[in-house]
Order: sequence, then C-alpha cells, then structure tokens
Amino acid sequence: MESYALLLAATLNAGTVLAIASLGLLINEKVGIVNLGAEGMMLCAAIAGFATVVTTGNDWLGFATGMGVGALLAAIFGVLVIWLNTNQYATGLALTLFGTGFSAFVGTSFVQAKMPERSSFAVPYLSDIPWFGSALFRHHPLVYLTVLLALALIWFMYRTRSGLVLRSVGESPESAHALGYPVRRIRLLAVVAGGALCGLAGAYLSVIYTPLWVEGMVAGKGWIALALTTFATWRPARVLLGAYLFGGVTMLQFHLQGMGVDVPAQFLSMLPYVATIVVLALISRNPQWIRINMPTSLGKPFYPGA
Repeated sequence: MESYALLLAATLNAGTVLAIASLGLLINEKVGIVNLGAEGMMLCAAIAGFATVVTTGNDWLGFATGMGVGALLAAIFGVLVIWLNTNQYATGLALTLFGTGFSAFVGTSFVQAKMPERSSFAVPYLSDIPWFGSALFRHHPLVYLTVLLALALIWFMYRTRSGLVLRSVGESPESAHALGYPVRRIRLLAVVAGGALCGLAGAYLSVIYTPLWVEGMVAGKGWIALALTTFATWRPARVLLGAYLFGGVTMLQFHLQGMGVDVPAQFLSMLPYVATIVVLALISRNPQWIRINMPTSLGKPFYPGA
C-alpha cells in the first residue's frame, strides 16, 4: 500500500509542473493567442530559478525570478505577435528554439551545482495520517497553491466582469474593440500573465521537482502542457485533472520499473507522449465539439480599424 501512496504523491508532484504551465497557456488562448514558446520559456525560467536559489538559498526568490524571466520572454513574444502582427506559430517556435539554446549556454556553469539544504515540507498533524499523510500532505506549498490557482482562475473567468471581458476578447476582438475595450493591451497582459506561470512551472521543475539543472530538462513538458489546454477544452478544472492524469502516466514508468515489470525502459519513457498523441487523436475525431469550446479568434491576428 505504501508504494501506491508514493505513486500518488509523485503524481501530484509531477502534475503540478504541467498544471501551472497549462493554466498559463489557457489564459493566453482564452484571449485568442497561441504561444508555442512554452518549452523555451520554461527552460530559461528553470535555469534562472535554479541559479537564483543556488546563489541566495531562497526558493521563493527563485520562483519569482523564474516568473520574471517567463513574463519578459512572453512580453517580447506579445509585442511581436500583437503589435507587429508576426505569425503566432512561427514566433512561438522561434521562442522555443531560442530558449533551448540560450538556457543551455547560460546553464553550462550550473550543471554540477548543488542546491542548498532545505527542510522537508509537511502539513502538521495531517501528514501523520497513515497512507493519506505520505500521499497528500507532504508536498511543497506550491502544490496546494496550484489547486487554489485553478479555483481562482475559474472564479475570475466565470464570475467577474474582468473575466468576461477577457473571454470576449478571445471570442470576438472586433466586438470588444467596438465597445471601447483596449483589445491589444488586454491580450498583452494575458500573454505576460501566462508567461509568468510558464516561468513558475520551469522554476518549480528545477528547484523542487528535480532539483538540479540539466540541459533540456523540461523534456517536452511545455508541449504536453500545450496539448492539455485542448484536451481540457479550455476549462481550468479540466486542465488541473488532465495535468494529474498525465503526471500519473509519467510516474507510472518508474513505479512499474520498481515493481520489476519486464518492459523496455524506452517504451516506458514514451508513455506520456504516446498518451498525448492518443488523447489529441481522440479529441480531433469530434471537430464540432472542439469548435464549440474553442475561443473563436484563437490564432487569428487582430487589426484595429480594419
């Protein structure tokens, strides 16, 4: 039973990385912007957060640095696609290529660096409960804050006027512009907020989840997070559940190896990506369902006064 508790704990830990990044990309896509640069932003934030913690010993300062780097890269991306009307897909891919190369170059001197000693996290009293304690109540505070973030995002998008405006920009930017809303500024703010969350996911990956720095350590999680937004039909609660599902698939490979299951390691490493392809293939079989849930202006440029 204890092994299953550890599997559940690892699932929550792995799913947190995907959940934070996916929620950030969800905000982007709710205003009609597709950002394929998540992988690059997460890599740059990962090395920035790791270097900050190695230097200062403060995890939260590392998270803040990662968020700042993610927000900065997203702001550059936003200016290019929103004001200069560059192609969203090409610009996002360029951001991923840049982030991959730049993080590898900057992180060369941190490959062998070690994190400072830190105390383990546990919820008082609850962490002592048999099975449930080790499975649910011995995580970093950011794991629980991610759940609160998803709930806050649900409340913001579907219970506030600002959330309604944000969604209206994604559905019909022309109508929002006609009503006097600054569509471009709203889109830029959403892109920066999404980039900050991608940066937080990258910093969490290198500071808490691993914790170390290795070139290319994001290893496709940015792409899985991008697929998760479609898998969840652009709903924050479904994003959270999907992130834990994919986190569980990722951790299953180590659990099976620990149980002595005779399956090639390469096949087990493929599981998260195979699951991503299968899910997207199943969803694409019902294009009408996607069309109903997808923001109408997703991926489309907006020209004020056109």
